[in-house]
Amino acid sequence: MIEVNDVKKAKYVYLFTEGRAEMKKLLGGKGANLAEMKSIGLPVPPGLTITTEACKEYFQEGQEFLAGLEEEMWAKLTEVEKETGRRFGDASNPLLLSVRSGAPISMPGMMDTILNLGLNEETMAGLIKATNNQRFVLDCYRRFIQMFANVVMEVEHKRFETALEKVKGEAGVKVDKDLAPADLEKLISQYKGIVQEQTGRAFPDNPREQLMMAVQAVFASWYNPRADVYRKINRISDDLGTAVNVQAMVFGNSGDDSGTGVAFTRNPSTGEKKIYGEYLMNAQGEDVVAGIRTPHPITDLQKESPEIYEQFVKICETLERHYRDVQDIEFTIERGKLYMLQTRSGKRTAHAAVKTAVDMHEEGLITKEEALLRVDPDSLNQLLHKRIDASVQLKVVAQGLPASPGAACGMIVLNADKAEEMGKEGKKVILVSTETTPDDIHGIVAAQGILTSRGGMTSHAAVVARGMGKCCICGCESLKIDFESGTIRIKDLVIKEGDIISLDGSTGKVMLGEVKLIAPTLSGEFQKLLTWANDVKRLGVRTNADTPADAAKAREFGAEGIGLCRTEHMFMAPDRIPIVQEMILSETLEQRKEALAKLLLIQEEDFYGILKAMQGLPVTIRLLDPPLHEFLPDTEELAIEIAQMKMKGASPEKIAPKENLLAKARNLHEFNPMLGHRGCRLGVTYPEIYQMQARAIFQACARLIKEDYVVIPEIEVPLVIDKNELSFLRGEIEKVAAEVMTETGIKFEYFVGTMIELPRACLVADQIAEAADFFSFGTNDLTQTTLGFSRDDAEGKFMTPYLEKKILPENPFMVIDRAGVGQLMQLAVKNGRQKKEDLLIGICGEHGGEPNSVEFCHLLNLDFVSCSPFRVPIARLAAAQAQIQHG
Repeated sequence: MIEVNDVKKAKYVYLFTEGRAEMKKLLGGKGANLAEMKSIGLPVPPGLTITTEACKEYFQEGQEFLAGLEEEMWAKLTEVEKETGRRFGDASNPLLLSVRSGAPISMPGMMDTILNLGLNEETMAGLIKATNNQRFVLDCYRRFIQMFANVVMEVEHKRFETALEKVKGEAGVKVDKDLAPADLEKLISQYKGIVQEQTGRAFPDNPREQLMMAVQAVFASWYNPRADVYRKINRISDDLGTAVNVQAMVFGNSGDDSGTGVAFTRNPSTGEKKIYGEYLMNAQGEDVVAGIRTPHPITDLQKESPEIYEQFVKICETLERHYRDVQDIEFTIERGKLYMLQTRSGKRTAHAAVKTAVDMHEEGLITKEEALLRVDPDSLNQLLHKRIDASVQLKVVAQGLPASPGAACGMIVLNADKAEEMGKEGKKVILVSTETTPDDIHGIVAAQGILTSRGGMTSHAAVVARGMGKCCICGCESLKIDFESGTIRIKDLVIKEGDIISLDGSTGKVMLGEVKLIAPTLSGEFQKLLTWANDVKRLGVRTNADTPADAAKAREFGAEGIGLCRTEHMFMAPDRIPIVQEMILSETLEQRKEALAKLLLIQEEDFYGILKAMQGLPVTIRLLDPPLHEFLPDTEELAIEIAQMKMKGASPEKIAPKENLLAKARNLHEFNPMLGHRGCRLGVTYPEIYQMQARAIFQACARLIKEDYVVIPEIEVPLVIDKNELSFLRGEIEKVAAEVMTETGIKFEYFVGTMIELPRACLVADQIAEAADFFSFGTNDLTQTTLGFSRDDAEGKFMTPYLEKKILPENPFMVIDRAGVGQLMQLAVKNGRQKKEDLLIGICGEHGGEPNSVEFCHLLNLDFVSCSPFRVPIARLAAAQAQIQHG
């Protein structure tokens, strides 16, 4: 237990006037930014922040408040009372409060908020007298009961919504603001009855008790399921804790001269330099973000209240200049006066992030390096995905608000749990709902796109979808969803759960059926940003490509060569498998060479096409790696086929080849093929296979040089554990090179190296370097053999619980395991370069396109990373960011 004397030395509560923006870790993002806005003279209602340290110690103390915390909070609240001229809990002039979470890293909608706290029958009467507006006060009280009961007392939200809809129906009104005072009094009574029935206790009337219960609930919301999911997706530490912001209420629902809204200083979907947002008059904040009513675009405020709009525009300009970033702002208008309730860096699509980063540099707001750091490399995936083909005739059945760009097709699913379940089965689904809540995040993650019938461009669904790069359409009011029957009615059209629809998040159109999607075109800002990345980065970026088409696509994305060309993929084509099987089934060396001669012609054309596509850039070609049985049919399936042939009376002449194939497949079967007869072990036992591949490469080189192409072949020997393996195979390759040069009369340069993909290879890298021109880390196999994990088994069976229980911080097959695999890589780099100072070292596999792993490769001083073509831009940006951050 923490001693009282120790607590007195620490400060756990700060007034907004005591904080600044740089105190985010302590005050959370919301609290720090409220304090910062206050310090630069913006209209912010007074308040206080309970620190993240108080939250962390609350959990350390078994969910008990620290001794002295309450006294400190009440003392600070007295200062808030002085500034407002109102008193918390006072019957004649009551101060009402909002209680909001605020983590150091923005987690929009993931934790809990309570508004209008401090109301009870006495303070409500005092507020009615003070405002002379009974309807407004009753509306505040019914909202407070609903929010408090849901967040603090865990009463289901839908119970209150059902009661609200019933009272609206009885009153004959469609929207909440049209309910009369008598209707609201009835609703308040019903709400209190729901609380009593569901919790076994009366709704708390004591304002002090309300506040302490609310603070406790906000602390507890740090570990609610939706916050947990959000942190996992966004790799946010569980150890940060949340602050609690207690702020004097201002009321957007106090009449038609009041309102509330959310806005961005630039368009978060496109990056256009224009204020973008929505507002509602006579409403409170949750009405806008929760999608309860469909709001108006912010530009309408210019007509409705030009003075307020002009003031708001100036504040937006001030905040953007001050923070030097796009701001996401919440505001309230109370009786014609504007108040700022929040500002934070705005979540935005990748397209908007790129455009705003480039624009802000060109406007002189930020440096080129800051612009590069503003864009999350992983978010570039959003720019590299498909969109709807404009040439196709579309069957548009509904129109909503274009909340998050992109396109998606999938089966309709009407709840988040089912979306998650079907997503795990590999099915493409579209999550359709009246609106989404933070509790739906698991379904949003699983869905291809989101469609809601209510809500606007800043609703929960819109904000979360944009952050994830998912297509989203909101406010599609023509949808009439019947959850019980699993149907959606759009005028006379009825579609069912399971039917396929398509969404265009850029236009808001909803189409029946599956539509054709095409690859995106990249903006000028995108190309400019990546040009800046090239100017800054040290690390080279290559691609993994097995075909000329892949190579050409990678060049478009800025690949500086091929870091991995997997020759076994060339063998898998249907027209080649019979020749490969002929080679495997050969009984003599002559038979095998005869089959290899057929493959030689095919392989030469493969390498000719790839080397030509990468003209002037290095191409690393990995010689055959997998075990030979992978090119043969499955033994069980083959045995069944033979048995069926015999039952049907097939001739012995037809059965014999199949039986021969089965015998060979069984003979080649291995108990652990990953560690078996594969890679360079094939080259040692069957040198003629690697000789054929080397000849195909060199003959392709000779042809291209004759045609005036510049070629840089790098021949990679896989799975080496010893210098002697590489020395032997290098000798075989060099003999073939000499033969081809003699036969063609053409000289060419080439390099021979190896994949470092086994722990022993890392340990003896200095010896292997004597026979190598280059190393390339094969981190997939290196991870498997270092951790003792079979990737397919690990990811299919136990990786998820390992990550959920935090046994491993990341999936090591997606992010390099720096502590284990990383140490082996570091040793190999150090020892290899001690033996050969100019040794070229890179990495291939998908780790080469993952930003955290790219950073690690930069720190290891590798020469290049290699990844799939569509991850090349991600790797380029990540390499530039690593250079900026680490030099």
